Amino acid sequence: MQATRFSKYMRSNSGVSHLNGAVNYFQWVVAQCPVGHPDRGAALTNLACARLHGYARKDRQDIDSTISLFRDALALRPQGHPDRPLYLLYLIKALSWRYNYQDTTADICECAQIYHELLPLCLEGTDLWSTVAGEDGVDGVICECIDLPTDASDEGVCLKRAVLELCPMGHEHHLIALHELTQAVEARFGQCRSIDDIDEAIQLRREVVSLCPEEHPERHTYLINLASSLSLRFDHQGNSHDLDEAICLYDEAMRQCPIEHESRYALLDNLGGALIDRFNQRSNTDDINQAITLYREALTLRPPGNPDRYTTLNNLATALKSRYDHDKVDATDDLNEAIDMYRESLQSKQANHAERHVYLINLSSVLCSRFTETQKNEDVEEAILLCQESLAALPPLHPDRCSGYIWLQEAHLSRYRVQHNPTDLSLAVENFRLASKHPAQGFPRRIQEVIDWARQAEVYQHESALEAYQMCLELFDNHVITRSSIISRRDAATAFRVAQSLPVDAASCAIRRNDLQRAVELEEQGRGQQWSLASRLKTPLDDLKSANLPLAHKLSELSRHLSDAQGSAVITDSVAADIAAREYRTLLTEWEATVAEIRSLQGFSRFLLPPSYDDLQVAAQHGPVIILIASQYSCNALIVPTSGEPHHVPFPSLTLADVETLKGDFARAIRHASFMGPNESRMDLIVLLRKLWDKAMLPIAKVLHQDLKVKPRSRIWLCPTAAFTSIPLHAAHPSRMKADNSGRELSLEDIYICSYTPTLSALIRARQTMKTHVTPSFAGIGQGQPGAGQGTVLAAVDSELELVRKLVPPQVKFTNLSGEEATQAGALDALRRNTWVHLACHGKQDRDQPYYSHFAMKDKPLTLLDIMENDAPQAEFAFLSACHTAVGDEETPEEAIHLAAGLQFSGFKSVIGTLWAVDDATAKHVVKAFYGEMFKGAEEGNMPDCTNAASALNHATYSVKSKVPLEQRIVFVHIGV
Repeated sequence: MQATRFSKYMRSNSGVSHLNGAVNYFQWVVAQCPVGHPDRGAALTNLACARLHGYARKDRQDIDSTISLFRDALALRPQGHPDRPLYLLYLIKALSWRYNYQDTTADICECAQIYHELLPLCLEGTDLWSTVAGEDGVDGVICECIDLPTDASDEGVCLKRAVLELCPMGHEHHLIALHELTQAVEARFGQCRSIDDIDEAIQLRREVVSLCPEEHPERHTYLINLASSLSLRFDHQGNSHDLDEAICLYDEAMRQCPIEHESRYALLDNLGGALIDRFNQRSNTDDINQAITLYREALTLRPPGNPDRYTTLNNLATALKSRYDHDKVDATDDLNEAIDMYRESLQSKQANHAERHVYLINLSSVLCSRFTETQKNEDVEEAILLCQESLAALPPLHPDRCSGYIWLQEAHLSRYRVQHNPTDLSLAVENFRLASKHPAQGFPRRIQEVIDWARQAEVYQHESALEAYQMCLELFDNHVITRSSIISRRDAATAFRVAQSLPVDAASCAIRRNDLQRAVELEEQGRGQQWSLASRLKTPLDDLKSANLPLAHKLSELSRHLSDAQGSAVITDSVAADIAAREYRTLLTEWEATVAEIRSLQGFSRFLLPPSYDDLQVAAQHGPVIILIASQYSCNALIVPTSGEPHHVPFPSLTLADVETLKGDFARAIRHASFMGPNESRMDLIVLLRKLWDKAMLPIAKVLHQDLKVKPRSRIWLCPTAAFTSIPLHAAHPSRMKADNSGRELSLEDIYICSYTPTLSALIRARQTMKTHVTPSFAGIGQGQPGAGQGTVLAAVDSELELVRKLVPPQVKFTNLSGEEATQAGALDALRRNTWVHLACHGKQDRDQPYYSHFAMKDKPLTLLDIMENDAPQAEFAFLSACHTAVGDEETPEEAIHLAAGLQFSGFKSVIGTLWAVDDATAKHVVKAFYGEMFKGAEEGNMPDCTNAASALNHATYSVKSKVPLEQRIVFVHIGV
């Protein structure tokens, strides 16, 4: 039986009915060829080809299962088999079809990897060679991979290397492939800041330039790229030679771009920026003077009437301001010239010009700067009048009124800094308030303004600081909730990088005002916001549908439309911009009215509102919750007890910088310990755990024991924030003798059973969804040989699953999912069908997009998004024996976006995760001890209880002290009930 016969059959029988008949026939043939049959590979391929042909005819069949058939067939054609090249080609074709119709980037990447094996097997001149070579074969895949967006992950860089290997020297795509690899390596440097990456990027860029002779039309572009990379390395290392070379390269590129060249304006801008950097480093006035000269030339390329002239004026103003900042005495003319430029621009706008108010505000901003230096009252008076004139020219709901309020507050604040008149500070705050509340302005601008308000209120100790924080969190909440997808919500959150610390700063502000309940509410409102929003939209909308289906549908549609309106591109046409602004205001007003209508329904008065302290205290019904706060203003803890007021625990010897240092020290100590032998002393780590105990956890333990009378061995829950999220709080240990030499001091886990929770609300939701206790069904999911690009072989996975199987009580149904069965879909199904799960495999926290963090499976990764969308209401417990499963997102540390939290969100009430890399060999000791304790008493008929997981983990880590090194004992943490 030969798979190649299929194509002849299909050419003579092209009808859909014949195609379906062929599929049915080939399915029958496969059934007649069981595993081990010599024709099974051909039978699988014929069936897959028939299904693929149907896919090509848009008679959509399951392309995923078709690809799986091709993979199964290829597995029967090992290395050296004469048919393997043909079967590789079949798999490429199938992956290409899925890529063409579903835009699955992983497929085209896999095609590139397969071509690495296939090309050397193709003899030139054969039919196979003619099929593989050319634009419909490997060249097409190369082009598609080249066109993929730059991916800064390790996998993305590996792909670009693979593409370059497919394009050897002399290949028509060699230059662009080399350039694309450089882009990926440099992008990875931008994320990881590894000097190796930027060094390699520069080396590659030099190679690119060397391949472009003087007459090459794109040589100037590659010169600019190399200069930019050198500037990046200068920023990273401060080597002045890099900056000098970058400037020389810009100069060379400039010579290739005459006055009329389309790239000249960008070159002028880049070279000017590099010269400013060198001026700031060496204070050589020649550099700043040249930069200003370049910007003046750029200005000549943007004559009056050119829409880009305003940007050029800003660039020149930046250079003038830099020179002014360096030598204020002799450079006041620079600031005056910048003012003159704005006046010139303003004079070109008639009183009735639609954009006049913009130029009024711009001139106002520069006058504020001059007032700060000269303290001439006429400047700030004029600045205030200009803002007022701008506001007077605008109707009440015009979006640009927000800008008027912003610069008016800046003018009043500038005058307050000089004259210290409390009225100016009050007026500044009032304009902060007006800008933040302006209904015609989109959420992003308002959020940015209210962040500045909070910061300035802190600087000047104004009583409005807490109001600003509260408004900021509310605006942030309203902004993110309008986004219709999980990814877009995260994108919206990370757009405000300075907002990362707002929840802890707000809580700190409330603590300093002795309003501890408000501190708990604010921290909860700002922390885990995306989880809270997802949950609020997930559960309350279901309830709302039961109460009022039309309102639920209306809110869903308005949220989607409002999200689309906010995400639209900037509109330059003034008429179109006015129309879009009106549409946005209409949508926003209708959305807010709909939410208000929902809140008028019985039982929905708190709909989409943050929970109160009384609501949150329910989280502490089985033990206190300790919120650890690391703010730039104070570091402390709030203990939420089972009843009564919160307790404040100050950390007088800790600052935010100290916590950040401690976080970094822990990361280095743990990384260092991973290279040590099992019996070597982990003194660096021990010292850090002692410091953590003395400075933070000992004060907490004293309040728990002395003030709250929490009994030893009771449950407590840790809710870390900011930098505390990356520190093993549960492992804090004094590691010393008592003062009276009566024994060793107890550690935190000697005294209490520690668990973590991302938020108080998450703990409350987990308890609310606990159902009547039933006999658990247990799934062991393991993948020791993950699919391509997902990680190395894990030799101990199968033995770990076997160990777990032996420990699970016989009355508990156990399902083993491993090897070829441990696919993404199979794992999801197991998570959905079972109440208890043990997962042993590679785990990866994605630095670029944490929602793509994943467990490595046989076919494709099981991502955090997959898990979140996988509803498992009956789920109880999950043990994640994988690396980095409880590590949050660096970009949004307050969100706790990690795999363990995702499992909790999907329905698992109790989860054991990991804070860093796990050694699969030593982890088995912890696993054995944990399940031995967890299922203790099962032989007497006692039902396993997931709420005992924290206690079992505490017992397990204590019992394996002699077998497992410190960093591998404390890597495991318990999350949930």
